[in-house]
Order: sequence, then C-alpha cells, then structure tokens
Amino acid sequence: MTLFTGSSRVAEKLAADLKGRVKLEDAGFDWKILGPDVQEVDYVAWVCDQDAYACSGQKCSAQSVLFMHKNWSSSGLLEKMKKLSERRKLEDLTIGPVLTVTTEAMIEHMNNLLKIRGSKVLFGGEPLANHSIPKIYGAMKPTAVFVPLEEILKSGNFELVTKEIFGPFQVVTEYSEDQLELVLEACERMNAHLTAAVVSNDPLFLQDVLGRSVNGTTYAGIRARTTGAPQNHWFGPAGDPRGAGIGTPEAIKLVWSCHREVIYDVGPVPESWALPSAT
Repeated sequence: MTLFTGSSRVAEKLAADLKGRVKLEDAGFDWKILGPDVQEVDYVAWVCDQDAYACSGQKCSAQSVLFMHKNWSSSGLLEKMKKLSERRKLEDLTIGPVLTVTTEAMIEHMNNLLKIRGSKVLFGGEPLANHSIPKIYGAMKPTAVFVPLEEILKSGNFELVTKEIFGPFQVVTEYSEDQLELVLEACERMNAHLTAAVVSNDPLFLQDVLGRSVNGTTYAGIRARTTGAPQNHWFGPAGDPRGAGIGTPEAIKLVWSCHREVIYDVGPVPESWALPSAT
C-alpha cells in the first residue's frame, strides 16, 4: 500500500497505476461559510486573507470559495479583505511566484468566470508588475472574483467555478437565509471533501451545517479557518475509501498494517475420533 499526499491529478493517476493500492491526502477546492452572526469583522477578514493568500495560495487547504451570508455585506468585510490583500508585496514574498499555474492560465480562468452572468472582480485580477519571474511560473496579484450563488450551481458553470487554482485566487459568493440549502448543495457536489470552515458562533447554524457536510477536517466557530491546521488531523478526502488521514494512528493501521487473524487448533484429537464419511 502506498501513502500519497499531493495534487488530486497525480492522486488519480496513482490510483490507476497502482490498481487501487493507495491511500490519499490530496489537494482540493476548500470552502468557508460565514454564518448569519456578524462579529469580529477585522479578525475574520484577516483569517480570510491568510487562508486564501498566504504562501501565495499554494496550500492544499487554501480557501477556494467563500460563502458569505448577506449580513456580512454591510459589515465592510470585503473592503477589509481588499486592503489586506493589497499589503502583500513581492519584496517580502507575502505574494510571490506560483509554481504550478502560469499567469496566463490564471487570467484565462478569471476571464472565463467573468463570462458568467453577474460575475465581477472584487479585487486583484492583474499580473504582478516589475518582476523577473519566468513565464513558466505564475505572478498574480491576490484575486477574488464574485459569482452569484444561483449561477454557480448551474451545470454549465459548476465545474468551472470549482476548478482549483493552486495560487492566490478565490471565488466569493453571497447567500440569504433561505438559500442555505443551495450552499450545502454546492458543498456536497464538490469532488474532494478536504478542509472546510464554518465561521459562526450560532450553535443552531453550526449544528445544521456540520450535520450536513462531510469534510475531513472542519473548523467551526467565529475563529474558524481552512489553513494552519495542527499536525495529525484527518484531512480526507472524506467520503472516499482512499482517504489516508496522514500522520494519524488510523493512517498507520491502514497503510502499514492490516487486520489479521490467527486461529489456533492444536488439539488434542479426541480418542474416540473416527474417520467421518465424505462430505
């Protein structure tokens, strides 16, 4: 059995090449839901910035999509996120080269998203300037694109919107009280259920969302995040029998050992035993 952590594309290839003898902890499109209770806006904005753009977004648990309850719209959250993203500079590598996605590919993906009705760039959306990063790498300002929730769920759009960009790029959308079902539907339809965050201190909201989602490691509470997890968490992919749980006792059992039974039958044979009839 092989234990693999890395990109989902390589993971699927390994699963085929190794004829299924593999356990995975792969990359994914990770979601964050902001609940109806607006509080600690500065802190939540900072965590959103860190989750989406620290390491230039090159983390398997980076925040890929933000589902924002409409109550947050008037809180100044997006404006704060924009200001925080603009602090990031190439000079101190708070934004930097992207190793696996070119600038051209990120711009193309953004332009495809902008073809969806109601979509718009919230901030970023431009290449970094005044640098010497080779074209085979990416050099993009921290970027957020808004896409309406109803449009995300359309079959022609869903795969595009939930395509993972392993760089400083996220999708933002908004939902109302009666649209939580649509948010949960979107989360359920995503391919890999890895890390997630439910940002709320409302116990009933947390109960509803956590009880109806399946992600491997899910942070809950107003300080919830998608990145910066302590080691030895079960990251997933949850709901997939190949889920590895890297670093956990379960991973060791699954990969380097297996269930074994030894049945002793040492006798003695009864003195009255006689050869039985054939069966």
